[in-house]
Amino acid sequence: MFIFQMGLLEFTEKGIYCSHADVYIDPWKPVKKALITHGHADHSRPGHQYYLATPEAAPIIRYRLGNEIRIQTLPFGSAQTINGVKFSFHPAGHIIGSAQVRVEYKGEVWVVSGDYKLENDGLSTPFEPVPCNVFITECTFGLPIYQWKDQAEVFAEINQWWQENKDAGKVSILTGYALGKAQRLLFGLDQSIGPVFTHGAIENVNEIIRAQGITLPETQRVEADMKKRIFEGSLILTTPSSVGTSWLQRFKPYSVAMASGWMALRGARRRRAADRGFVLSDHADWDGLNAAVSATGASRIITTHGYTNLYSRWLVEQGLDAMEAKTEFEGEVNDVT
Repeated sequence: MFIFQMGLLEFTEKGIYCSHADVYIDPWKPVKKALITHGHADHSRPGHQYYLATPEAAPIIRYRLGNEIRIQTLPFGSAQTINGVKFSFHPAGHIIGSAQVRVEYKGEVWVVSGDYKLENDGLSTPFEPVPCNVFITECTFGLPIYQWKDQAEVFAEINQWWQENKDAGKVSILTGYALGKAQRLLFGLDQSIGPVFTHGAIENVNEIIRAQGITLPETQRVEADMKKRIFEGSLILTTPSSVGTSWLQRFKPYSVAMASGWMALRGARRRRAADRGFVLSDHADWDGLNAAVSATGASRIITTHGYTNLYSRWLVEQGLDAMEAKTEFEGEVNDVT
């Protein structure tokens, strides 16, 4: 049963569907052919018969979904034509290998953004605006209250917090999602302060990324037999789900900080049992969303996952043809595996 049909792409109970080519983009239920924007669990799901992703995203997708999946790769900017429909991947800047999907048929162009950010993190291939007629955009942080600082300023705050903890005899516990956020944090840490240890879920992802020839800063996996003194003055990069568990107790005394766009909300740090909150997101902020929408030149905007109703209404007030669509994407979640 279709949720609604808009032309070249349709929003169905299984996902975003192109009937001309009989393929889905980031489907949330099993389908025959799936184009995957990136490896986060809400966009890359099990059960599809055939997967297509970027070469940088494929190893993580295979790791998470199993080596038996049938997956092919398509580099950024290359095209694959299926039954007359031309598909291509373009950088989204969200995490390593993340893509927007450009869909062209008989002169009409749609772009599915997946998740994206405009700030160049130095690790992901930077976001590339793709001109189109219709732009399907996430709006995880689609309110004016979400305005990100320059990442250099955020990392200066994180490193200062780490140094202060070290001076006070505390271990620094910094949380970030295992895929994407953790690697971005690694790039911004000043490792002259001390060693960096990682939760196993994060180090598993690091190993897959390094195996692709991508250089990451040095890390050490936390092992069960490590003595407490080895962690003195260190920073431990872990997943949000580990906070409040017995796994953390071995590092006492410690201070816990979370890096997330949600830290921009009053009370978010307290609700997540963190001593500090650093506002750092792998999604576009309010200005980034509006800049991306403008850069596409799209005559129609469809908003998904996030403040869809409020953001689409604001776009309409700006004179754009905009509407919201319900999906099963989750935006910025605790993606720990």
